[in-house]
Amino acid sequence: MSVILCTAGYDHTIRFWEALSGICHRMIQHLASQVNRLCISPDKKYLAAAGNHSVKLFDIRSTNPTPVMVFTGHTGNVTGVTFHCETKWLVTSSEDGWVKVWQTKDGVVQRSYDHGLPVNDVVIHPNQGEVIACDRGGNVRIWDLGENKCTHQLIPEEDVSVSSVTVASDGSLLCAGNNSGNVYVWRIHQKLDPDGGEKTDLIPITQFQAHTSYITRVLLSPDVRHLATCSADHNARIWSVDPSAPHNIKGNEGLPTERDANAFPLETSLEAHQRWVWDCAFSADSAYLVTACSDHYARLWELSTQSIIRQYNGHHRGAACVALNDYSER
Repeated sequence: MSVILCTAGYDHTIRFWEALSGICHRMIQHLASQVNRLCISPDKKYLAAAGNHSVKLFDIRSTNPTPVMVFTGHTGNVTGVTFHCETKWLVTSSEDGWVKVWQTKDGVVQRSYDHGLPVNDVVIHPNQGEVIACDRGGNVRIWDLGENKCTHQLIPEEDVSVSSVTVASDGSLLCAGNNSGNVYVWRIHQKLDPDGGEKTDLIPITQFQAHTSYITRVLLSPDVRHLATCSADHNARIWSVDPSAPHNIKGNEGLPTERDANAFPLETSLEAHQRWVWDCAFSADSAYLVTACSDHYARLWELSTQSIIRQYNGHHRGAACVALNDYSER
């Protein structure tokens, strides 16, 4: 169980793969709906599958196809799901306009945050005290779990849906991708407030056009040296992250206004996909990327050579999501 690789999508199945051989060694039927997102718990015990109205939690180490927990409470497609670092709770986003924080052990909702518009994605800040979500109205909001309120609202482009957000593993960067194909980047800075607590500041770095069509996913690599973007233009692209990139502080209302040519240069385009690329996942060492595509395939890419190491063939309809956990056991 050192490497957990899963894909799912529109054929109502979740598939577990042997990463190197490409063999599907387990399949779970998800008859209620398509699967929109997958997330593996940090301890590799659970797989969370986000579908229509609910999230199902499966025991990875069991062969039982019945979920051990079903999180019900959303009234629309669940678009995002992610775990707390110790698997104590998870966060979901939904087209019903809500972000919810749930206890993993019993499915009780601890927090609910209303965007008022369909929410496309949600991530947890590495400090485990903030969640960051984006919505169809073009908003990126940071919700403070301790203060139980929204502390930041960013609008990269008015009325342009922000489809995906990603935060660096070291808490240094926030990136957002939207339906115009544009990526926006902020540096996250923690500073002490007068009361002795920490306050989050967002400093705009850059913005750039990554794709010619909708961005479906943005994802920073674990080593924070690469940014992966996926798109409806049939491409996935890898951008180099320069940690020394200068801050662009000329933006209006904390928004980046122009691209620094050296900030996020294009490393490579992964162009074998035949249809929309919906999702991606980095390996723990940031050397490999798995993509999920509407052409039914998931692909394992070696980024140094830009080559496909393995193609995972088994879905009968589009592969919409992928989850990978190959971190060493602690």
